[in-house]
Amino acid sequence: MNFGFSDEQEELRKMVKRFLDDKSPETEVRRLMATDEGYDPAVWKQMAEELGLQGLGIPEEFGGQGFGPVELYVVFEEMGASLLCSPYFSTVALAANALLNADDDTAKATYLPGIASGETIATVALTDDAGNWDLDTTSTEAKAEKSGYQISGVRSYVTDGNTASLILVPAKTKKGLSLFAVAGDADGLTRTALPTMDQTRKQSRLEFKNTPATLIGVDGGAKAGLEKTLQMAASALAAEQVGGAQRVLNNAVDYAKNRVQFGRPIGSFQAIKHKCADMLLDVESAKSAAYYAAWAAQEDDKELAIAASLAKSFCSEAYFHCAAENIQIHGGIGFTWEHHAHLYFKRAKSSELLLGDPAYHRELLAQELGI
Repeated sequence: MNFGFSDEQEELRKMVKRFLDDKSPETEVRRLMATDEGYDPAVWKQMAEELGLQGLGIPEEFGGQGFGPVELYVVFEEMGASLLCSPYFSTVALAANALLNADDDTAKATYLPGIASGETIATVALTDDAGNWDLDTTSTEAKAEKSGYQISGVRSYVTDGNTASLILVPAKTKKGLSLFAVAGDADGLTRTALPTMDQTRKQSRLEFKNTPATLIGVDGGAKAGLEKTLQMAASALAAEQVGGAQRVLNNAVDYAKNRVQFGRPIGSFQAIKHKCADMLLDVESAKSAAYYAAWAAQEDDKELAIAASLAKSFCSEAYFHCAAENIQIHGGIGFTWEHHAHLYFKRAKSSELLLGDPAYHRELLAQELGI
């Protein structure tokens, strides 16, 4: 296991950071989070055509670049730091992985090239109105008709569900849990945008009424692939959380150095020193957990389930703590709408709940360890 990054991976990080510094400054984040779409199509196109980010982890045979999870996690870390408003997580961490983990070469050849080229925005509709991430609780049902399958039910809290042109839906058939592809404009599909605390990441409620769907993989055989997809997505989200936590730590330290009170920088006061030291410990520990998960995903190691839940639970709490302390260190200005601290605080909270909160992942971790 090597937690160091290669020269090529560090160059990738620098390239992505330069791009995001230009395309995702705070002013642009605020502009995009106020729109219905929540992203800039021109930037999305540049990400695909100039940087090849959407296809970074997709095999070359399906139009991608053939890199692994570690390279993707470098990208997610930088996106988390910049609060990029984009359907990248739903398309790459969720949908692309769901297709790659499905035993269906035809589906891969059909859908992955569009994701790699940036033409397709995709997502996976994983929860119902109760917000339970346990796949066994899936309430959506699919039935076979002469013309193909039809899906009925509700999926809620679907990331980028309103803008996705491809929606992957887990649904139960007579044979068990299966995965289906549904077009964003399919008949019988109603999409409703949900109000969210974190406006930088859009969510939707999807209602299916006898909606035409295409089976992906084997009927009744989707659970193993979806579980692995959730583990890989949780690992990617942990990397994004690390990027956000590092950024708020940097912001807090910079402010503590420059804000003068009683004739001295506030960073010289013991209470502020303690807060910054605790934040640093959280960030460095979170990096260890996230990089361990990245290694497990890269190697397709049997420890991925353990590493993913470990990373998601720890990084969620670390990011939220750092985001909250950042507000405290900034004092009164940190509570204002005009300051960027609340943007990271809200992203930290929404990310803490996305794909399951820390308590849920500690339970998964206990089950994997046989405790």
